[in-house]
Amino acid sequence: MADRNRTHSRPTGSRPDRSTRRAALLVVACALVAAGCAGGGEQSAPTRPVGPSPHKAVAQGLPGMPPPLDEHDLYAADRPDRLAPQVKHYPSRVYVPNTGSDTVSVIDPKTYKVIETIPVGVQPQHVVPSWDMKTLWVNNNRGHDLTPIDPATGKAGKPVKVHDPYNLYFTPDGKYAVVMASMDKQLVFRDPHTMEVRKTVPVSCAGVNHADFSPDGKYFIVSCEFSGELLKVDTAKMAVIGQQKLPFEGAMPQDVKISPDGKTWYVADMMADGVWILNGDTFGRPKLLPTGKGTHGLYVSRDSRTMYISNRGEGSISLLNFKTGELADKWHIRGGGSPDMGGVSSDGNVLWLSGRYNSEVYALDTHTGKTLAKIPVGLGPHGLAVYPQPGRYSLGHTGIFR
Repeated sequence: MADRNRTHSRPTGSRPDRSTRRAALLVVACALVAAGCAGGGEQSAPTRPVGPSPHKAVAQGLPGMPPPLDEHDLYAADRPDRLAPQVKHYPSRVYVPNTGSDTVSVIDPKTYKVIETIPVGVQPQHVVPSWDMKTLWVNNNRGHDLTPIDPATGKAGKPVKVHDPYNLYFTPDGKYAVVMASMDKQLVFRDPHTMEVRKTVPVSCAGVNHADFSPDGKYFIVSCEFSGELLKVDTAKMAVIGQQKLPFEGAMPQDVKISPDGKTWYVADMMADGVWILNGDTFGRPKLLPTGKGTHGLYVSRDSRTMYISNRGEGSISLLNFKTGELADKWHIRGGGSPDMGGVSSDGNVLWLSGRYNSEVYALDTHTGKTLAKIPVGLGPHGLAVYPQPGRYSLGHTGIFR
């Protein structure tokens, strides 16, 4: 994100037999799912969870939040092509917000061609799937509005006025949209449909931009790029409960992502050229893992084994093995480039990334790292969304699904 091309403005008794225990667990699991899907306000939840059944009952999370499918893997619902009922008929597309052109390029992933260019507001930064996954919101940062796109038809609707919408997230219970109002120095909790303000939370850091949520949904961690800080926010209370300065002079934190087991947080830093690793529960001092120049975006593979890390300043993607916590490989974009934000295809075979400084989009084979295509788009392509993707609900950004 960083330069944002803003013209530089910019988570005792007898033992029961095995069948009895299995039935009991099933009842508990079903009750949990029902409870989890009932608290999203007006948001409509998927008719049933997509993916494997719960291994066992999990600890109570944020009220109204769909419980994890697997307590050991937050991304268990994101397996290849496990599309929720409400999105499985959407056409597969890649939506690219062109910050400098005030447009969204729409790419057909089968042909690697731009099939439509949609005019939107001033300085679109990210294309964000709504919590119920039925709407794509284009964040027109300097236009101070959001353009809704219907992913079923690809048509844009009437813009909704929202001040300084640099980025957009949704609480795991579907109750609120959270606008990262970067220049306003605010986290603005809004109605997830009308975008009416419910609570404005001023912050003392500069440049709030990316976030991710804890396994239980009770807190989320936010990066502040211009002051090199991190915030810890209580989801239900809508209040900042922790703040720290990253231990690197000139730090500029970007994307935030939690590990599949929910124990480790990663924060990309484009000036420290690596990812910060920290414990979100204790919110202690993080350690830096160098990855490459201009570290920027973080994306999880469909099998939950690997995290793809875009290094915008050197045209590469580092691969982190979640099990070992070490880097396993590094891919370089053919002919160079500036990989920024993006996502993984529904089948998990292609990593899509915007080329921020090159007016292009990259498609890379997730098995070999080979550059499959470099597609010309508008000026300053940024937070592109690959859609639809597997998952039960969206936490926002370019697509964080659980």
